[in-house]
Amino acid sequence: MTDPGAVSLVEMLEERQHLLDVAGRMSGSAAMADRVVRETYRRWYALGDDERAGIAVPRAWLTRVAQGICLSSLASGVPESRSAAPPVTGAPVRRPDPVAGPAPRDPAMVESHDRVVRRFAAACGAGDAGALKAVLAADAVAVSDGGGRVRAAAHPTHGAAAVARFVTALLAGRPGPAVAVESVNGRTGLVLRRDGRAVGAVSVSVDGTEVTAVWIVLNPDKLHSWHHR
Repeated sequence: MTDPGAVSLVEMLEERQHLLDVAGRMSGSAAMADRVVRETYRRWYALGDDERAGIAVPRAWLTRVAQGICLSSLASGVPESRSAAPPVTGAPVRRPDPVAGPAPRDPAMVESHDRVVRRFAAACGAGDAGALKAVLAADAVAVSDGGGRVRAAAHPTHGAAAVARFVTALLAGRPGPAVAVESVNGRTGLVLRRDGRAVGAVSVSVDGTEVTAVWIVLNPDKLHSWHHR
């Protein structure tokens, strides 16, 4: 399935910045604004699927929630949050992800993996849903990790056609993110950048000549080491 709340990466980034701006103006503190935005997205994901699908304008809903959290916090003098957020270290998490699995070691497998990933990257860069579908396995799956920091898809996307549509929509928008083929978690993957800053890192699983799984990291806390050097 394709999550009904899925949006393009450009929209995600602009929405997050909008919420940070709103919370920053109301609280007068960048740190407080970041906490407010985390709590706002936590409440979004706490909703049921039908509740999220019933919100006609998610950005307006998120803005009202962020404003309400700010007002409550200012009235009480205590940042409002129902769940303690883990400390942010500023370093990306480099564990092998559960979708992509371990990096291939055999040189022939590495070469085959690289070749398929480059086909996938070219289709992504061109925004070509047909070319994406052609390189995807029929039962391919895509998973997004927004870490509660952006409004990423709440559920995995299954099937070549659905994954192709999802990835195409994610990369839509102008100016869209630049797609670069680079090492991600120890093997060839994709890094998405906007204005020199990494906004996404993509691990890809390959079987033969097809992509079987796509793991997309969108959580800003995990992307620092991929910023343009």
